[in-house]
Amino acid sequence: MARTIPELISLEEARELILSHVSALEPETVPVLNAVGRVAAANLKSDIDVAPFAHSAMDGFALRAAEISNSSEDNPTELDVVGEVAAGDVFEGNLQPGQCVRIMTGAPVPADADAVVKYEVVGVVEGDGKPGSRVSFSAATSVGSNIRAAGEEAHAGEVIVAAGEVIGTAGVGFLAGCGIVEAPVHRRPRAAIIPIGSELVEPPTVPTAGKIRNSNGYALAACAQAAGAVPTMLPIVQDTHEALAATVDAATREYDFVITSGGASNGDFDFIKPVVDELGELLMTSVNMRPGKAQTFGIVNSTPVFGLPGNPAAAFVGFEMIIRPALRKMQGYSHFDRPCVQARLSRDMKKKDPRRIFMRGTLTKNADGYVVEPSKNQSSGLFGPIQRSNCMAIMPEGAEPRHAGDLIDCILLDVPEEVLL
Repeated sequence: MARTIPELISLEEARELILSHVSALEPETVPVLNAVGRVAAANLKSDIDVAPFAHSAMDGFALRAAEISNSSEDNPTELDVVGEVAAGDVFEGNLQPGQCVRIMTGAPVPADADAVVKYEVVGVVEGDGKPGSRVSFSAATSVGSNIRAAGEEAHAGEVIVAAGEVIGTAGVGFLAGCGIVEAPVHRRPRAAIIPIGSELVEPPTVPTAGKIRNSNGYALAACAQAAGAVPTMLPIVQDTHEALAATVDAATREYDFVITSGGASNGDFDFIKPVVDELGELLMTSVNMRPGKAQTFGIVNSTPVFGLPGNPAAAFVGFEMIIRPALRKMQGYSHFDRPCVQARLSRDMKKKDPRRIFMRGTLTKNADGYVVEPSKNQSSGLFGPIQRSNCMAIMPEGAEPRHAGDLIDCILLDVPEEVLL
């Protein structure tokens, strides 16, 4: 029995549908420096205690806290400096009563010392503060002061980065300090970008009458790359059923995700829907959104295929709201929504539509909060307003006209999904 495809579904239904058909890709091992921003595919453990020894948190003097427990401005305690230990060195001797050791930041604390007093608060009675000198302490200190304990950050065998955690720049240093120079992370999806249209020529070519440059393909490849995928731009496909079917069939056998641009509507030369239906399983054809109502999704050769409209803004909004979350899920990320804030409209918006409208706009902040300025030209055929926008302002389905000063939800386009506002 043939499956009935709803003529129009909500954005939430569309996202749920595509997310249900993708999963995190298998792990690959990469040098730890290349793991930044990627998702750990396994628990990563330290091979040693970090730090492996108790060390000084600052330049100063290592001593037994009890030696200066009665010190005061009026009754300072004087100690002899019997050694000096720099980072990378070790003090081999034993502290006797009345003695201390000059110590540098990061240096191992002598075994029988239990505190470090910073250099700036210690007086020099004789000498220059180095071994052979005599120094004075005019205040007591506590046991453990200015000492970083062995194993303070991690113990040998302890998980330091858990599976599913995004490895940040500090995480790279943490892993390196724990002896991990390679890390298993979820593989980046290989995304094929297929520009469709007999009117298209490649950017180096000057278009002749009736021709336009393949700008949309480049934009979508950039979107895929920004989402963490590895995009490959395939050659322009002419507006024939046979050419598109052959390209989609081949691409789905080689890549993890296939994105087409153009030919997603119902015109005489729009073939992505029948091609997906013929080669695999067609699951979606339109979404209740503007721009970008025509959105095709299906599975061919076990590979997700997504057909976006040919208009730049329609393709961009479809990618941001539906495809980007899927590509992130394939990389093991758990956050799929960009941050959303409420902002006051800078001017009246009289648009009313049964679809949810995504207006490209610019978000700024003043003393009263966020203000959004929707682009004056919201044509779905333009790249410029998208380039100059940092948000999408949302007009809900069937919303009444909004006025200057009204609050409206805005999706931030320049803030990662992991940021919580």
